[in-house]
Amino acid sequence: MIQPADRLSLVQEYYFSRKLKEVAQLNAEGKDIISLAIGSPDMPPSSQTIEKLCEVARQPNTHGYQPTMGTPELRQAMAHFYQKWYGVELDPNTEIQPLIGSKEGILHVTLAFCNPGDKVLVPNPGYPTYTSLSKILGAEIVNYNLREDNGWQPDFDELEQMDLSVVKLMWTNYPNMPTGGNARRETYERLVAFAKAHDIVVVNDNPYSFILNEPPMSLLQVEGAKDCCIEFNSMSKSHNMPGWRVGMCATNKTFISWILKVKSNIDSGTFRGIQLAAAEAYNTNTLEWHREANIQVYRRRRDIAEQIMTALGCTFDPHQVGMFLWGKIPEKYENVEDLTERVLHEARVFITPGFIFGSNGSRYVRISLCAKDDKIREALKRIQSLEW
Repeated sequence: MIQPADRLSLVQEYYFSRKLKEVAQLNAEGKDIISLAIGSPDMPPSSQTIEKLCEVARQPNTHGYQPTMGTPELRQAMAHFYQKWYGVELDPNTEIQPLIGSKEGILHVTLAFCNPGDKVLVPNPGYPTYTSLSKILGAEIVNYNLREDNGWQPDFDELEQMDLSVVKLMWTNYPNMPTGGNARRETYERLVAFAKAHDIVVVNDNPYSFILNEPPMSLLQVEGAKDCCIEFNSMSKSHNMPGWRVGMCATNKTFISWILKVKSNIDSGTFRGIQLAAAEAYNTNTLEWHREANIQVYRRRRDIAEQIMTALGCTFDPHQVGMFLWGKIPEKYENVEDLTERVLHEARVFITPGFIFGSNGSRYVRISLCAKDDKIREALKRIQSLEW
C-alpha cells in the first residue's frame, strides 16, 4: 500500500486551512460568519501599481521566464526602500534577494543553512511556519520564550543557559506577530551580539513595521548585523499586496549566494509584470499614500477591536502595534477554545485562539483588523448581545 513520506507525520494541515473549511460550511448553512482571524489586507494596492502591472502584461515580450535573482529594477527599488525608510545601505546586485513571499524565504533559508538534525531557535509564541517548515526539513525545534511581562522580547539570560552548540538559526519577528510587541533597538543590538557570540544566524521577519508603528526599524540598522543576520520584508502588509507574493531578504553577499543556489533549483522567477509593478510601488510615493491610508483605516478598526476585547473580558496592551490585537482571556475559561468556539457558534464571529502560535499563547486570542469597518462593528454588536 502506498504511504506518504514520514515527514508528513510531523506536521498537521495549517490551522486556518482546516478551520476555514468549517467556516465555509457554516456560511453555506446561512450562518453569515464574520472572520476576524486572518491577516490578509482587504484594501487594494495603489492605482500606479495596478496600472504598471497591466501595462507590462500587455507587452508581447514580457511573458517568458525571469531571472531567479529578480529583475535589476526590483532589486534597485528594494535597496532604495531600505535606504529611505531604515537608513540601511544595501548593494542591489549582491545583498538583496526577491522572494515569492516571506514564507518561501523560510524554506530557502532553512535549506541553505541547516542539515537534518541541526537545531533552530523558534519563538513561543510565534508564526507557526517557522516550526512546521523546520520539522518538514528535518531540523530540530528549540523553543525560546516570549512573555508578556518582558514585552514579548527574548529573555537573553534564559537563552544563554541553553545548549546552543548545534543551533544554526534563530527566528525572530519584530514588530511581533501575534503579540504586537514592538521592535526595540536594545533587542536588536543584543540579537546581533548573541549571533556573533554563538555563530548563529538570526533571521528577523519584518513585514509589520509600517502598520500603526512609528518609527519603522530594521535589524540591519545595527552595526555588524549584516555579517550574521538576515532580514525578510514583504509588500503584503505595507503595500496591501498579499496575493501578489512579493517579498525580499537582505543580508551579506555570501548568504545571498547560498540562498540563491537553493532558490534557483526550485523556481523560475516571478512574472515580470509583478516585479516591475512592485518596483513601481517601491519607487513612487505609494508607500507614503499607503501609510496614511492604512494608519487612518487600521486606527479606526483597532478602536473597534479594543471594544470587542473589552466585551469579551480580555485584557490587552494598548501600546501593541501591527494589524492584529492580542488579548489575554479571563481566568474563568479553562482553555482558550471555550471562548473562541462560543464566539464562533453563538456570535458567528471567527477569532484566532492563541494556542496555534505556541504554548505561551494558550491564554490569548488574536483579532485581525483586516475586515471592513462595518463588519467589525457588526462583530462587536453580535458579541455585545451575548451574556458573558
